Amino acid sequence: MDDGFRGLRLTNTMTRVKEEFRPLDWQDESIPAADRRVRLYVCGPTVYDFAHIGNARPVIVFDVLFRLLRHLYGEAAVTYVRNITDVDDKINARAARDFPGLPLNEAIRRVTEATAAQFQKDATALGNLAPTHQPRATDFVAARGDGLPDMVSMISALIERGHAYAAGGEVLFDVGSMPDYGRLSNRKLDEQQAGARVAVDAHKKNPADFVLWKLSDADEPGWDSPWGRGRPGWHIECSVMSEAYLGQTFDIHGGGLDLIFPHHENEIAQSRCAHGTAAMAQIWMHNGFLQLEGKKMSKSDGNFITISELLETEKFGGRKWPGEVLRLAMLMTHYREPIDFSVKRLEEADEALAAWSRAAEGVMPSEPSQRFLDALADDLGGSAAIAELHALRKSDPSALKASAALIGFTLAPVAAVAPTVSADTIAARIAERLELFRVKDFAQADAIRDALLAEGIQLKDGKDPTTGERITTWEVKR
Repeated sequence: MDDGFRGLRLTNTMTRVKEEFRPLDWQDESIPAADRRVRLYVCGPTVYDFAHIGNARPVIVFDVLFRLLRHLYGEAAVTYVRNITDVDDKINARAARDFPGLPLNEAIRRVTEATAAQFQKDATALGNLAPTHQPRATDFVAARGDGLPDMVSMISALIERGHAYAAGGEVLFDVGSMPDYGRLSNRKLDEQQAGARVAVDAHKKNPADFVLWKLSDADEPGWDSPWGRGRPGWHIECSVMSEAYLGQTFDIHGGGLDLIFPHHENEIAQSRCAHGTAAMAQIWMHNGFLQLEGKKMSKSDGNFITISELLETEKFGGRKWPGEVLRLAMLMTHYREPIDFSVKRLEEADEALAAWSRAAEGVMPSEPSQRFLDALADDLGGSAAIAELHALRKSDPSALKASAALIGFTLAPVAAVAPTVSADTIAARIAERLELFRVKDFAQADAIRDALLAEGIQLKDGKDPTTGERITTWEVKR
């Protein structure tokens, strides 16, 4: 029996060890081989502001995982979901600040549409593939016509199962109803109670109880529910959207280290208790933090930069940085380790990409090297995978090109010079040059060649294999 193991080992935050990855569908003999799927969920952006460079790290890390899974299991066999959170109190505050003269709902729409569009633009510029699904939270709050899960229904199920309660205008999850709450973050519930440093709301049974639903004022976004017009808490959104596309239990859940607690811990609690399952995901993966020039990013300290600023302005290091350079700068450090994002790091990435591109110029890609695949399969490789790309630059440029492409690098040669003449004009000049060759006016023929070269057109002479006559082709100069 094919148990689905393809040599991939991933560090599981839940168990604190590196585990062999075997997709759940491969463990179920009732699922036909053609219908088996590897299922991956990653927490996406809350679209209240443009994404900063720290937000880019999970996008890039889990894009590499997505690409590797597609290589190992086939493109059609991998389902990748990354959500968009477009209902949140941070969004409400930003909308009120930026558009004080508009009704709040219209202001919210302006904020979320602009920031979501910018995020997609940034993600593409960084070389990331589009996920299979990118659900928006607002589409999954109330009951849907297609029968997919919704937040109101999941909250109702939690109440019915004794894991949630309505109090003080909210619906709260009762953490005391889940004996192993806190396992992902390794926080015991009694320690959380004893160590609570904030005043406990009078309507809470436990200081750690968290909001599933809260009432909305008249000018705030809201949906009808059994508990009054309101809006969902943050954590319930991902529980519902992951179930909608990946099922009640799926293979891999990813995100940044900062999401382990409370977000992922609370997702697990909601999903497991709503469905009565032993797990939400079999493997949990988290990328490390990012500092900017040795300091934590902070807007108030001026130590903060967005992806779009790096790509489109000269704010950092006095120049614009290509998306592939930013991508490589992220991947030069193992995804679980902290990164110090600096101008020096970007310069090193830029130099490496230029060297790889020179080595691979004019080379057709073959297959990724086995050493490179082995490095990636060991918890996404990190420095070992990059070291192999450096080695391939000298030993096997074809494998270099294929290996780099696997993780999102095109290794394009030096940018082409845009031609300043039309194709019809080029064809006419070539015909004129061939006639000059026929009459043996080589000096004028060379002059046409040199003139076209100055305009960005490289001529290539050859012979017709049948007639033996001179033929000339052209290409844009590299």
